Amino acid sequence: MQRLSDLRSEIEPWERLAGDAEEAQELIAIADDEEMLADLGQELEGISERLENMRRALIFGGPHDKLNAIVAIHSGAGGTESQDWVQMLLRMYLRWAERKGFSTEILDLSPGEEAGIKSVTFSVAGRNAYGLLKAEKGVHRLVRLSPFDAAHRRHTSFALVEVMPDIDREIEVEVKPEDLRVDVFRSAGAGGQNVQKNSTAIRLTHLPTGIVVTCQNERSQAQNRETAMKVLRARLYDLELRKKEEELARIKGEHVDAGWGNQIRSYVLHPYQMVKDHRTDEETGDANSVLDGDLDRFIEAYLRSRVGTA
Repeated sequence: MQRLSDLRSEIEPWERLAGDAEEAQELIAIADDEEMLADLGQELEGISERLENMRRALIFGGPHDKLNAIVAIHSGAGGTESQDWVQMLLRMYLRWAERKGFSTEILDLSPGEEAGIKSVTFSVAGRNAYGLLKAEKGVHRLVRLSPFDAAHRRHTSFALVEVMPDIDREIEVEVKPEDLRVDVFRSAGAGGQNVQKNSTAIRLTHLPTGIVVTCQNERSQAQNRETAMKVLRARLYDLELRKKEEELARIKGEHVDAGWGNQIRSYVLHPYQMVKDHRTDEETGDANSVLDGDLDRFIEAYLRSRVGTA
């Protein structure tokens, strides 16, 4: 009965909206003066606004969409090329978050040997941060003339973007002490230089899953451990969600590859400029603006496609 009540509360606003639209359409057909048409015009504007608000509610109707997000970017095969691509993606997301008025914090960063970043984990805090950024999960592909190639040849680079809800305050994920291995080491800066002499950086290894989380952003070991635990709980929760999604896909007879096989978006800088999302076919020729944080068109197109409101 509770489930029935919940479904009715979801369906009834749409039925009322459909009824109001149908009634307005009938009145337009018989309207015989300008004053009546003007009143109907205002009513249609109201219906349109209600429709847009309800569409938005559907887009951010997921159980964790309202939460903050934890984002991790990992370089793929290709060494320095892919590590530089990770740094470009980090800049893109930080610029996007700044445009949205969101706050960000780098939780962990592993610099590349020559340039760029091997992997980085950061948090994004703001309204519907996870609901928006979940559109970015997957493999991102870059095609460009390499600045690291003496022959200046064209290279293709890959990076994997992971997005998890920050469930630290919302959902309790049990992490047993006996399932953890804790390593303490010195925080290292670019070029391998030690930031400080004390061992404050933390590496947590979750033995049952093999998930490894490091944090060296804070100056105290306790702060780094707390932040690392938050990221670990988010990863474990995300792992359980993916297991459920894969099981549902298996039941439906669909194959889901959660690895590096499928890019969601391509960023082409040579021989022409184009950014294309392969899930929605949304594209633009202004690649520089996208890399400068102008992501909303791709995020919105994906989220709308997921609820059938494109």
